[in-house]
Amino acid sequence: MKLKHLSTAMILATLPVTGVFAAALDRSGQSMSAFLQPGNYFEAGLSVLDPTVEGKEAGGTPTQRKIGDMGDDYMFPSAALKLQLTDNISFGLLYDQPFGADAKYTGENVFVSSPNDGVLSQKSLSDLSTKSIGQLVNAAGASFGPALQQVTNQTGGNPANPTQQEILGALQQVAIGGNTTVAAGLQKLQQTQTALNAAKAYLGSSTGSNSTQVEVDSQNLSMVFGFQPNKNLNFYAGPVIQTVKGHVSLRGQAYSVYNGYDADIKETTGTGWLAGAAYQIPEIALKASLTYRSEIDHKINIKEDLSLLGFPGLTSVLTGLGVDASKLAALSVDKKTKITTPQSVNLDLQTGIMANTVAFANVRWVNWKDFSIQPYKFGELSKILGGAGLVAGKPNGFNLVEYSDDQWSVNAGVGRKLNEKWAGNVSVGWDSGAGNPVTTLGPTEGYWNVGFGVQYSPTPATFISGGVKYFWLGDAKAQTGAQAGTNEYVASFEDNNAIAYGLKMGYRF
Repeated sequence: MKLKHLSTAMILATLPVTGVFAAALDRSGQSMSAFLQPGNYFEAGLSVLDPTVEGKEAGGTPTQRKIGDMGDDYMFPSAALKLQLTDNISFGLLYDQPFGADAKYTGENVFVSSPNDGVLSQKSLSDLSTKSIGQLVNAAGASFGPALQQVTNQTGGNPANPTQQEILGALQQVAIGGNTTVAAGLQKLQQTQTALNAAKAYLGSSTGSNSTQVEVDSQNLSMVFGFQPNKNLNFYAGPVIQTVKGHVSLRGQAYSVYNGYDADIKETTGTGWLAGAAYQIPEIALKASLTYRSEIDHKINIKEDLSLLGFPGLTSVLTGLGVDASKLAALSVDKKTKITTPQSVNLDLQTGIMANTVAFANVRWVNWKDFSIQPYKFGELSKILGGAGLVAGKPNGFNLVEYSDDQWSVNAGVGRKLNEKWAGNVSVGWDSGAGNPVTTLGPTEGYWNVGFGVQYSPTPATFISGGVKYFWLGDAKAQTGAQAGTNEYVASFEDNNAIAYGLKMGYRF
């Protein structure tokens, strides 16, 4: 390739912070641009994100307290080496950190534990009482009507629209009249409430670290082999090695019995693959590439702890809730959990539009809809709760994290060579998010962004480039795992933003 074509290509040799803040856990954007550079090429970069994600309690939360910034800053590096071994064969090593999360709640809200936390949400307690009282009314049979009439006469109430206290008073009358089933049921209801109150006091004082927080880190090393049958076509594929690790702590009344839950995800390694094809016309700086990355399975030993399991009266609570306490045995051991990071497709386009000016675009799809995380103990407890009807519509349990939609993102812009040493670019971007409502561990729905970049080339073979992007983050309703798949939520996050910075250095040899 002629030097003038090398210079044109260097306009877009790197676009810092192309991904950085995307739907679900997506971070780097998994670009293939380094591998598609002409000749031998090396680059290394660093991206930094500073998000502001604030909200307030909402939805099923009875209070409306503000939620301070829960999005922590984070940074991640990237690097790539591409070698043109022959005219027709190329090889590349690409390193990035494709998926991640870093968030922590603080202050006074339903995501921070306190001594007044309940074991079940107020709605769950109300539903439990309503269900139990309804069963006792049925057991009272024909004697309930006269008893209710007697009680409402004393209280001045309306038997056609009685209060819960009046219904309980009528049931007491039925029990005194000799109905042993109702008498036993009322006693069990009282015992259950006593056990729940005791568990409430225990849970509030036993959660240790008091904030809901999440930290997830991943690393990818892609080994890419390319075949170029002519100067226009490039077919490439190769294996991908990926590591994943993380930690999740759930705190606060929003998580009900999971208040005090910790999951320590030990670093594990999985393998996948990528494949793609590119077409280029170097004389006009035209390049198009399509890259598929496979999903990657990880079988992870997750160490799980749950404060509630240490409560001495837990068996009484579960028995009172109609749960077979023998099922607790499943919560005494740690077992491996399967986590599958999602498949994705990247479409990259660029073309010269005038002298020393290139237009570019990237379209990315990530299959988050089929992604979920259900650690073993978390899942077994969710099945106990769902099977007992304590979590409506979840008889088979629920996940710690899941998403309802796939992610689509588009970034487009223009890069221009200003002179032999300087070039710049501007871009705009959009991300669809991965559904709304969305998990409390990442409560945003997509974004719009605008970016600016500048590149300095002290020699024709070297450059250093920097960029900045400003993100308008999409408003989202946040829901717990137990609420996923419904319209219920516990908080809302609106009018948030993020700013990202990136720096890269490159060398052609």
